[in-house]
Amino acid sequence: VSDQKPLGCWSVKHGQILTCPVVCNFETHEYIAVHDNKVLRIWKNEDINLDKVFKATLSADVYRIHSLPSGGPVVLFRGGAVRTLDVLLEAPQQEIETIISDEVIKWSEAFMEGQQPVLIFATEKDGDFFVYVQSPKVNSLHKYKLEQQELSKPLSFTAYLKNQIITLLCLYSNDSVYKVMIPLQHNTEEEEQILSKSLLLKLSVSGSVLKGTSFVVLDKDHIAVLGSLTASGEESKECLTIWNTKFQTLQTSKALPLGTSGQLWCYEEKFFFTHGKVLTVIMYKCETSSLAAAVGKLKSSQTPDVASFVNWNTLGDEELVVSFQSQQPVPLKSESKMTLRSKKNTAAKVRSNTLPVGQLLLNLKDASTAAFEDELRQLMSKAQTPDFQATIGSVVTALINRCKANPKYYPRNFLLQIVQTRDLSYSLCPDLMAVALEKKDVHLLQTCLQRFPDIPEEITYACLKVFLSISEAYLQRIDVNLESVISYIDVELNNKEVKTEIVENGFNAELEQDIWDSKITKENHPSTDGELCPVGPQKAALLNAILHSAYSETFLLPHLKNLPAQQAVLFLRYLYYLYVKCIPLLKHNRCHLHIAKCKCTFLLCPQIMDWMCLLLDAHFTVMVMLPEAKQLLSNLHKFVRAQVRFYSELNKIEGSLRELQRLNHQKDFQTYSIEVLEII
Repeated sequence: VSDQKPLGCWSVKHGQILTCPVVCNFETHEYIAVHDNKVLRIWKNEDINLDKVFKATLSADVYRIHSLPSGGPVVLFRGGAVRTLDVLLEAPQQEIETIISDEVIKWSEAFMEGQQPVLIFATEKDGDFFVYVQSPKVNSLHKYKLEQQELSKPLSFTAYLKNQIITLLCLYSNDSVYKVMIPLQHNTEEEEQILSKSLLLKLSVSGSVLKGTSFVVLDKDHIAVLGSLTASGEESKECLTIWNTKFQTLQTSKALPLGTSGQLWCYEEKFFFTHGKVLTVIMYKCETSSLAAAVGKLKSSQTPDVASFVNWNTLGDEELVVSFQSQQPVPLKSESKMTLRSKKNTAAKVRSNTLPVGQLLLNLKDASTAAFEDELRQLMSKAQTPDFQATIGSVVTALINRCKANPKYYPRNFLLQIVQTRDLSYSLCPDLMAVALEKKDVHLLQTCLQRFPDIPEEITYACLKVFLSISEAYLQRIDVNLESVISYIDVELNNKEVKTEIVENGFNAELEQDIWDSKITKENHPSTDGELCPVGPQKAALLNAILHSAYSETFLLPHLKNLPAQQAVLFLRYLYYLYVKCIPLLKHNRCHLHIAKCKCTFLLCPQIMDWMCLLLDAHFTVMVMLPEAKQLLSNLHKFVRAQVRFYSELNKIEGSLRELQRLNHQKDFQTYSIEVLEII
């Protein structure tokens, strides 16, 4: 999610429907899915076609599969029966009993109690709600009935297990959260018990009422609720809120103007929810609950930019266009060791030692440039804490915000130093690259492309367009990291000529001559010394940074189609030049294959080929019409044809190579040996 890259995709046949969420078996590293209610599919990451993976047709409809880290998957059927996956796979067609009659399952969750999985689910029938607790391995089942609430019903459930007691939290339609305690009992009881509930939290503050749709537990004193905040005389608006259940206070909230699906997930101190058409991920950190902290958070919730739980800055509408994530939030806290010498010293120490990062940055909003940067450097020089990375992200965000407020202010060296020395990511400071693009700071953009693992494809394309549009003369006057090009481009002192040796390719001299019959004209001028690179060393280094950046073809291709045709041709020429330089040097000399190491160690040949294919997919129709691209396409065609012929020759001796490998395995080599194998 942080890199915004799809890692795998599988689909069922047309007409089939996935009927419950897919889960991962943590023990076997397999995926488990159910389609058409009864058909179980199990596959691994390397599997491609779901039709060829394990399939089992069950005898009853499945409601949900829960995967437990140390207990294996547990299957809940719509009839209320529960089976572990291992037991189910022993006899997929085994009879599944029906526990609930005319009841509809509304929610379920699974836990581990010692070595035993425990599953809890809630059902509804004619307005009454029931709770079932099952331990499938010990064949234990308990049924409870929820105490009715007048003119109100449960909308959402969540639960956690601690000290053999299940704490069930219910979000009701009367804008309240209730708590129900269910002890784990191992004795069999036929009698249905009534569960009494107690009010945990009323979702109202300052005359506004939150109409919650889903919620999650953060810790024993905090919950997060997603819903619509309604005030008298005002239009309701969707928002995410965090509440302190111990002191009944609203810690912080953020409006979500683009709307949500009403679903909220929480995993490893991260919120997941949809905002508009994107998945938003927000990291949070809960502090120890205290009355002073609760009152403080209540005050700071009036200014969302200084929220102590979550930094909402990247949830603005303008950022959502470019970014899928929000950044981490957490105040930097250190113990105060003040001595009361003067009011000035005391105030300074209070500011630097006790204020949360958000409040400190807000106080520095109107400070002078020198004082502002000095305070930020002091903040970064503090000892690293678990939230240190979030602090650095907040520092960069503060610098960028000042750049936006004052167009003449741009601390280029300061920003470059932070990116080069700190472990940052795009999601921590999404506006950084946008400002660098506006300023055409190619050195900073190059550094970000090399160091950030999660740059969106839209930003990668914007960088590519800027790099291709900047003139070579301008690039020669600015600082660019040339480390990625010095291994294969001979840069002269005057930086005006870039000479390289001709690289041979193919499997015999005839094919190699066929490739180099015609040379690319204009930028590439053949000479006795070598072939000229189509771009200068500075631009080559910047383009290499683009090639180094991770991307998803699905998201990048629509943007590449907007690249001007002349720039696309130039980039393709460079990629072709780079591919010829970087592909292993293959010479067919009698019966021996000599393979040289790739000179462009910063890249892999498949990366270059993938980019060439992307460019051709995006611009092929235009390129076939451009006279200046005709020779390039012809060279590419000859090059690919030579490679196909070369690999076809390799395929002819594949059987011999395998036989040689089998013979070598049978021999018992000593510590050192040399053996010459000739293929006739």
